[in-house]
Amino acid sequence: MEFSSIIFILIFLPIFLFSYFIIKNNTYKNIVLLLFSLAFYAFGEPIYIFLMIISIIINYFIALLIDKKKKRLLLILAIIFNIGLLVIFKYTNFIIDINNYLLHTNFAHKNILLPIGISFYTFQILSYVIDVYLGKVKVQKNILFLGSYITAFPQLIAGPIVRYETIEQELTKRTHSIDKVYDGINRFIIGLSKKVLIANNVGYITTHVMNQSPTTYGFIGALISMLCYTLQIYFDFSGYSDMAIGIGKILGFSFPENFNYPYIASSITDFWRRWHITLSSWFKEYVYIPLGGNRVKWYRHIINILIVWLLTGLWHGASINFLLWGLYYGIFLIIEKYLLKKVLDKTPAFIKHIYTLIIIVIGWTIFYNTNLTDLLNTFKSLIGYYGLGNIKVFIYTESFTVVNIIAVIFGLLLSTPIYKLINDKLNKNKIYITVRDIILILLFILCIVYLISGSYNPFIYFRF
Repeated sequence: MEFSSIIFILIFLPIFLFSYFIIKNNTYKNIVLLLFSLAFYAFGEPIYIFLMIISIIINYFIALLIDKKKKRLLLILAIIFNIGLLVIFKYTNFIIDINNYLLHTNFAHKNILLPIGISFYTFQILSYVIDVYLGKVKVQKNILFLGSYITAFPQLIAGPIVRYETIEQELTKRTHSIDKVYDGINRFIIGLSKKVLIANNVGYITTHVMNQSPTTYGFIGALISMLCYTLQIYFDFSGYSDMAIGIGKILGFSFPENFNYPYIASSITDFWRRWHITLSSWFKEYVYIPLGGNRVKWYRHIINILIVWLLTGLWHGASINFLLWGLYYGIFLIIEKYLLKKVLDKTPAFIKHIYTLIIIVIGWTIFYNTNLTDLLNTFKSLIGYYGLGNIKVFIYTESFTVVNIIAVIFGLLLSTPIYKLINDKLNKNKIYITVRDIILILLFILCIVYLISGSYNPFIYFRF
């Protein structure tokens, strides 16, 4: 079930919120959250709900044992179990492909469906178990509370990755208020609008152009498509994060921010401080620092960066292009750290911004093309190998519509902090607040109209 679906917005969410708020006790609220979260997950993955329940039970008891004995072996077993499940369900066929290529074997793919959101909830479980071992959090002795943390539907499918310590206190004691509900609804509508009105319409251009041959779309088509995909993936993913944070706020939870206007970054290092913040934080805390971080010799530091970014790429998908994407960013981060830092410090902000955007768009080109032949053709198009492109591509009525072009314009504007600056400045002005609320209501209605009409509505991060 997606947040940007009629069944979620008009049926599931209202029933859940009624059931949640009719109960006063936080313990029972957690049980309601757990039951509805399991139902939410079962709607799309009825079989794999048992996998999630088994995982919760096993990690619950492992954490209890770790809390008592503090033995490294128990932690290693927990890591092997959780990563093992991730490998089996997400990477089995990828491993078979690599084995077949390297050893010239001919093993067939296994018929294994990828459990939705497994990468996200696996990382949350691991953060809990590791932090119990390190003594950063107290072990949760109520399995229903632990279950409600792991399965909480707002961030179950696509994050943000909420570490247990972030909401440890709120699980047992959290406050609810009209102001939180109001702010949460506003945040949800903003996220829904980013997803439905911008990401979907901008993404429509990319899909329809890239579905044609590279000799047809050529340089201009490839450039426009990848620029549109750059906007699509941001508004798709940040929109989902906004919706998750908004629902969390309604329920009394304070989920961490996941994006901070990444496309205004002045370097690739800065970009990764702003993009998918909770994932970067997770890898820093549980992989990079344990490897030694930057407190080691330069060559070991480079190895640490490459390990983290190869794992980051692999986390996103079982495909060579994701490994290349991770390696690509790892190399640029190393270059900035050891070669370009002083140069960038002296470079004008505008030039740094252009440099960063070029690297980002090329990165999303690698990310988008899971097929290496398609990736090669796209890059060949971007260097003009197939010419400028057929003019018919750019007057293709189904993709280059007025609505889609308006979505691109708003996408470019809203990928900057312009709305935040205006909102922060006028947030206490009653006229502005009234106008803003009316606009949000109209945006919500427009989103519902789009969804009812069955408009193009993909969700990029579902596969992760």
